[in-house]
Amino acid sequence: MERTSASFQDTAIEFGLTNPSLISHWKKRYREKGVEGLNQSKGRPPMAKKKKQLLEESREKQLEIENEKLRLEVAYLKKLNAFQENPNAFLEKHRQQWHSNSKKKDSN
Repeated sequence: MERTSASFQDTAIEFGLTNPSLISHWKKRYREKGVEGLNQSKGRPPMAKKKKQLLEESREKQLEIENEKLRLEVAYLKKLNAFQENPNAFLEKHRQQWHSNSKKKDSN
């Protein structure tokens, strides 16, 4: 820029930048602090702790869902086992529950 006497606008266009004032800020920082001034980050530091906490919460939620699925699977397998051991008793038990539930619905 200094060698070619190009403006901030021309330099921004040449390097594909949309904000010519950014170049003036870089130039000012370079003059004040040298190359180190350009390496300094601006703004807030990254929020790594919160992101990690969200991942842990997400993992906890996944484990809760997995636990629920496993509980359902165990309950299903218990019923299947009971049915295989004594199908008539199992069916009779569930017929009684079904009839009592249907009577409740009829009374409503």
